[in-house]
Order: sequence, then structure tokens, then C-alpha cells
Amino acid sequence: MLSRSTPKTGLAVLATVLMTAGLITLWSSAAPAAPVTLEAESAALAGGARVETEHAGHTGSGYVGGFTDANRGTAGVTFTTSGTTAGQNDLTLRYANGTGSARTLTLSVNGSARQLSLPVTAGWGSWGVTTASVALNAGVNTIAVSYGSGDNGNVNLDHLKLTTTATTTTTATTTNPPNPSGTYELETGFVAGATTGSGAVDLPTTGARVIRAVNQTAAGTATVTLRYTNTAPTARTVTAYANGVKRQRLSLAAGSGRTTTHTLDLRTGLNLVGYQVDAGDSGGVRLDAIAVTGTAGLAARGATVPYTTYEAESGATNGTRLAPSRRYTTEAAEASGRSAVRLTGAGQHVEVTLTRPANAITVRASLPDSPDGVGTSATLAVHANGTKVRDLALTSKYAWVYGDYPFAAGPGGKRPHRFFDDARVLLDRTYPAGTALRLAKDTDATAHITVDLVEAEVADAPLAKPAGYVDITAHGAGPGDGRDDTAAVRAAISAAKAGAVKGVWLPAGTFAVTSLITFNGVDVRGAGIWHTVLQGANRRGGFYVDGGGATLADFTFDGDVTTRDPDGAPNSDAFLEGEFGSGSTIFNVAVNHTKVGLWIKGANGLYASGLRIRNTTADGVNVNGETTNVRVDQSALRNTGDDALAIWSWENAGTVRGSVFAFNTVALPVLANGAAIYGGDDNRVEDSLISDTVFNGSGVMVSTWHASKPFGGTTVVQRNTLTRTGSHNWDWNTHTGAVWLFAERADITGAVVLRDLRLDDSSYHGLLLSRQKAISDLTVGDVRITGTGGAADAFTDDNGNQVSNAGSNGMHFDRVTGSGRFDGVAVSGVKGSGSQAVVDVGNAFTVHRGTGNSGW
Repeated sequence: MLSRSTPKTGLAVLATVLMTAGLITLWSSAAPAAPVTLEAESAALAGGARVETEHAGHTGSGYVGGFTDANRGTAGVTFTTSGTTAGQNDLTLRYANGTGSARTLTLSVNGSARQLSLPVTAGWGSWGVTTASVALNAGVNTIAVSYGSGDNGNVNLDHLKLTTTATTTTTATTTNPPNPSGTYELETGFVAGATTGSGAVDLPTTGARVIRAVNQTAAGTATVTLRYTNTAPTARTVTAYANGVKRQRLSLAAGSGRTTTHTLDLRTGLNLVGYQVDAGDSGGVRLDAIAVTGTAGLAARGATVPYTTYEAESGATNGTRLAPSRRYTTEAAEASGRSAVRLTGAGQHVEVTLTRPANAITVRASLPDSPDGVGTSATLAVHANGTKVRDLALTSKYAWVYGDYPFAAGPGGKRPHRFFDDARVLLDRTYPAGTALRLAKDTDATAHITVDLVEAEVADAPLAKPAGYVDITAHGAGPGDGRDDTAAVRAAISAAKAGAVKGVWLPAGTFAVTSLITFNGVDVRGAGIWHTVLQGANRRGGFYVDGGGATLADFTFDGDVTTRDPDGAPNSDAFLEGEFGSGSTIFNVAVNHTKVGLWIKGANGLYASGLRIRNTTADGVNVNGETTNVRVDQSALRNTGDDALAIWSWENAGTVRGSVFAFNTVALPVLANGAAIYGGDDNRVEDSLISDTVFNGSGVMVSTWHASKPFGGTTVVQRNTLTRTGSHNWDWNTHTGAVWLFAERADITGAVVLRDLRLDDSSYHGLLLSRQKAISDLTVGDVRITGTGGAADAFTDDNGNQVSNAGSNGMHFDRVTGSGRFDGVAVSGVKGSGSQAVVDVGNAFTVHRGTGNSGW
């Protein structure tokens, strides 16, 4: 049912917590006609809250800190006003949040609690405000702000202000702006074995590390200024890393708020700057932020990538532009933006104009299948300013599957799909912006070539071998010699483990890896994804990690997996799987044509960044098992055969805790979801771009499906933009939503927060909650549902069901019980016959309407 009742307190702090938070009495003569400011530092504080003055810009004599994870559930401050007049007031809280992501605290007014979302500020010395509308009683009012058990805290509070208002208020946005160019807060990066709080990272002992992604405008030597605090009486040491390679030991003199400078050789584009307490380091320092010369800042949402994407249908062509469609089993439905260009006759072409220089291109294209299902091959001519410069080799070997899941039928089977694949080529030179890049069909080897998109970039020269790394060619590997190089890679790993430098070098060239290579404790890296290629064969090849300290970086792994394995009968390899332990890193690796990109389990503190995962037959990344603190960011995934990104707390394997997918770009999963969280504790999907889900899936799913363990802590989906997501499930004959909360085998009882989401042009529903179970602790804030029912195709599916966008609702509650609070939720542009802004099938879900809602 839809309710306008006073919000229930799913995230409320217990009364005993508020009592232990400490009281301060601040008297005012009446409900304020003019703003009344109440300074937080004037309070008598308890529960770990404390007065601080370290960061500038506060009002009064200081501010209140101590809202750290160690004080979760206890830290707080309570204000009491007296002599007020009953009425509506704006309560404005001034705070600093330099963590890099939105944080939450609990606001309680006369015992009625709600969760406040506190958007990121530019740093700890930069202060923001958030405003909530509160109803004050006549006489005495008690206002408490605390770090509740359902919050993520880690902010500083300056003051709150009360202003008499009308009964409406504007809901604060939680948009996460990019960091100022050149400056990066370290606590917003990947942190393992360390603690965060008060806007910094404490590196206590051996193995503790922090890694921050940065974006450089050009390759070269950058000067890095590190701000830190060392409370010891003497200098302490940590080791600096660049892109996972150890560079230098830093000696940090004693003192608070000090800076030191050092240099790092960085590449164009994405880089990882890290600090770690290695063996021989003393550690015990607090690191605050870095400033890097020559940096360009990172994308506000989605991955920061080196390439520019050009949609074929937006280019000039004498071929045929496919009419936009989202109907499963059509080429258009699997094309980026749901359209592409088909070239049939010799000489037909599509042409785009480069907006940035490029010397390398990746083309996503489709060829027909062959009658025997092994695929066809053809070339696509590449012209620059009218001159042919390359032939691009295309194949449909890794495309075209048929039948019901797991799609084992042959050509002619029902439901043909998975039409597209990627091919890439280095050009003869770097072409400037303004170059006309033409892709032409000049062959009769295939009836047609359908071009979806072109990615163009400048591929840097091959990277140099780090000092001391063991070269696989010294152990018998030969690039492009037709021999199996698996044994040589294994031998090099063994030699590196026995040596002083735990590193293996994969030089430029193509090397055959035909079975899994098991390793740990070694850095295996190549000359760059455009220069070093490991090639699988006969469905096999990849890496298996059986312990901590594993690193893989700077190469392409191109597998040889053409079809999906049946469940329970594996006969192909993932690129990377295993029991990871602690301290592993995967950086700047391109993965293609494997069963799965990354299958991560048993990890504690694993970081993956800068990945390109394409054309897998199953998941792109699956984090599972008893795993803690995995972060996958700045990665691009496309055409995965199942969930592009999944966190799966399978009941037979363990619980995933404290893991996050952030700043990723996901497109065109041909089955299932862009990102999914199946059970687990305190996991997040944030700051990402997800588009064009194809079949039986959503943009983001939160679910108890797939025998997952219960949800615990707070599951957060925030600051994501979802475009043309959701689908129609042919097997169930139901619409799915861009965001889908699916209580399948059990209730979703853990707290779920949906915050700062943009659901644009959803194929069917915007937000879907289902089905016949409870979702009991939901908070929805600042969600814009703009356009539903975007899948305008009307047809009969292969089960005889009529499919259309009828009944594509902004928010659809399908026989689900429970309740949630909704603030700042706007629904507009609902399309399809009978579609509505909100539908509650069964009238069983209680919606507590907060403020700032519109369109429903």
C-alpha cells in the first residue's frame, strides 16, 4: 500500500545509543523566525565523538569528529531546544566529507529517525550542507545526529541550523563530483590492512597499503606531493609503488600535516599510485592526500578509459542503418545504443571523423554464422583520409549461440543470439583529430558485415621490463613461433619466486598458454595490452592463484572459448580464478573470449583496476566465497555472457563482505544483469555507467537468488546512471526493471540503500521490487526515473506470448511486502499502454513518502 504516514525507523538508532551519545542543552527563546545556528563543538560529547580543529573552514571554535568505524553505533551529539512553537523547519547540517563517496548519519527528531545522506565534499577543509524538513513540537525538542548501526559515517560535523519554513523542502543531491585535477584524497582509494577515518589512511604494519587511481595527460616523470602525519619522534618509512611496481622507499620526518615530494614514472591515462609498508619499512604513519603533476582528473561516473567510442549509426554511410530495436534475437538489440550499420555490397562503408588522435582501433562487428557453426571469416578494410592503411581480420567463431540456456543448440536452433565480437588492429601511424576513418566491405567472403562501433585510441610504445624481472624467453618461450609457451611461463615464475625480485616479464609478442598456470606471490606483467598477448587454445588457458601477493598487469589474454559450459560440467577456463588470500592486484589487463574474466574467492584485500573484459561466455567478474574487501574499479565490460559484475555470497561457499564495484562502464550483457549483489554484508555498486542490458536481466539487481546467504549490514547502490536497461523475460513473460530488488528464495532483511540514481529510457520498469517475500529495510533517495517502456517493439515471442511495453511502470511493487522510505524520487516520461508512475500489485508494500518526490 502507499502511505503518507510518518516514516518508520528501519535505520533508527536505539534510544540507548542516543542516551550514551551525551546531551547538550542549547536554549532558544522560540521557534526561529530567523536562522539559529547551533555549534556542534559546544556539546558535551560521548561515544567517541570529539572536538577537533585540524581542518580549516569551520565556524565557531571547532567541529566534531570521531564518527569513525570504531565508534559506529555509539558516536553522536544531541541538541535540545526549548520554548519553540510547533511548525515545520528546515534543519541544515554543515559537514565535511572528504572520503570520496556519499556517507550517512542518522537524524532523530523527538524520537523519529531518518537516515541523512551526506554528499562528498572537495576535501576535509571543504564544507557542505544538507537540508531536511523537520516538524518541531511546541516547547522542548530533542534533535540527535549519530553514527547509527545502519550508517557508514566517517564525516565531520560543524553545526546545524534551524529555519522556520513551509512544509516542503528540496532534497539534497548526492552527486559525487570528480576530484580537483591534480589532487587525490587517499582514503577514497583502495585500502587494505589499514584504517581510515578523519580523512586519512593509517598504515600500521607490514602489508598495509593504499592505492589511488590517477589519470595522466601524458607519459613521463611526475612529481608527487604526499601529505602525511607522523606522530612518532623519529622518521618512519613506507614504500612507493607505480602501477604495482616497487619504486622507492620514502622517509617521512616526524610532524603533523607535513608534505614530502618524490617522482614516479607514469604512463598516459590511468595509473595506480600506491604506498605500502613492506618488509624493512617501519610504517606507523597517517597518509592524507597526494598532488600529482600532469594529471587530468578522473571521470565522475564510469571508467576513465583511453579510447573514444564512435557509434557506427552516427557516422556517414552508404550501408543500411538498422532501425532501433530491443527485441531479443535481433542484431539491433545487441548493438550499442540499439542500432548499427549493415554493409552488404562491395564498397559499402561507414565513416567517422576522429575527435582525438589515434593509432589503434577496436571494431565491434557481426558476421553471419557458418552452416556447421564454426563461424566465418572476412576482412574489413580500414581507410584513413581516403587511403587504405590496414585490413582488419573479423571472425564469427566466438559469436552465434542457439537454444535455451546454456545455449547448446546448433545453427538453426531457436533463439539465435550473441551476434557481435571485437577485432583490433594497430594502425601504421598516429592520425590526428579530424582524420576521416572509413571501414569498408571490399570482400565477397561474407554476405554482410554489421558494424556497431569503433574505439580509437593512442597506444603507447611497449613498456620496458622492470629491473630484475625474469623474462619468459629465457626459459624457452618464443613469440609467435607456434609452440606452447605454458611451461616456459611456469618456469619463469618458479625462478622469480626463488630470486630477490619476485617478478616475471612477458615481452611484446603473442605467446600460447594452453592450460591453467598456478602461482602466488609473484608479479606477472607485460609490455602493454596492445603489445603482449597470451593466447589460449581449445577452450583452455589462464591463471589460477593459490595464495596471496599475486599481481597480473599490462597484457591481453585472448582465450579460445566459443560456447558456455553446462552447469556442473566445466570444460573451459576462466582467465583468472583461485583462492587469492591477501595483497593481490590486477591492473591494465584486457580479457577476451574466456569463460569468465575474474572468478575471485577467498580474497582479503584484492584490487582490480583498468580492466577491459569483453566477450566472455559467462560472468565478467564474480566475487564469491569467504571474501572481504575486494574493489574492482575503472574497468570496462561488454558482451558478457552473464552478469557483467556479480557479488555472490553462495550458501555453500561463504559470505562476501565490504566489497565494491566502482567507476566501471558496463554495456550489453547478453544475459542477466549489468551488476548484481546476491546476499552478503556491506557491499556496494557505485559511480558507474550501465547500458543496454539484452535478455532476462536488469541494470542492477539486489537479490537472494542463486542460493545466496542473507543480506547483512547495509547494501548500497549509489551514484549510477543506467541507460536503456531492464528487459522482458521470455521464460517468465514478465518485465524487469532497470533496478531490480528480487526477494527470491528468502526475504531481504538487511538494509538496502538506493541513492543518487539516474534511470534513463528504461526498456520496461524503472524500479522493480518482487516477489511474494519481504523487503523490509529500504531507503530510496534522489532517484530520477526518466522514461520507462522504451522497448517499443510489439511481437509474439517463441512461447506464443504477446510482448510489448504495456504496463512499464516507473516503480512496480510485485506482490512484495515490507516498507521503505522514498525522498527525492521523480518519475516522468512513462510510456506504454496502461503504464503508470507507481503500481503496487497486491497492495502489500508500504511506501513512506518523504520530501522532494514528484510525478507520483
